[in-house]
Amino acid sequence: MRPVSRRESLALVAQATALTLVGAATPAYSAPADAAAEIAKFVGGAALEPGKITLDLPEIAENGNAIPLAIDIESPMTAEDNVTDVLVLADANPWPRVASFHLTPLSGRAAVATRIRLAGTQTVSIVAKTNAGRFLIAQRQVKVTIGGCGG
Repeated sequence: MRPVSRRESLALVAQATALTLVGAATPAYSAPADAAAEIAKFVGGAALEPGKITLDLPEIAENGNAIPLAIDIESPMTAEDNVTDVLVLADANPWPRVASFHLTPLSGRAAVATRIRLAGTQTVSIVAKTNAGRFLIAQRQVKVTIGGCGG
């Protein structure tokens, strides 16, 4: 190994300082208002109807890195009546939009399953759009524990 020169160490300190300043300028977490703004943009002022969405999401998750999520929406999935889009939001994640899905009548069922990542305890919102312009919503609070000790 060769010794690090003074010029190289100064360059390293300058890079570390720049990274720290750039990191400080970006917010660590979004606010619930950011998630609400995403929902408002998605629905465009239409009313949200609760119900019709079955949400399989644990109330307590020991690890926020891979939380199983299953969504099942009551819909006949015919050409006349079907779910076209599903939006998944987490109000305390750095970016509230976690996932979005596009469905067609060929999907057969309005159901999706995935794993999501949550930055901490927060509310997960599911908003579904139908081809008739209706918007359905379901929400669940998920408590993310650190090492299974609560928090």
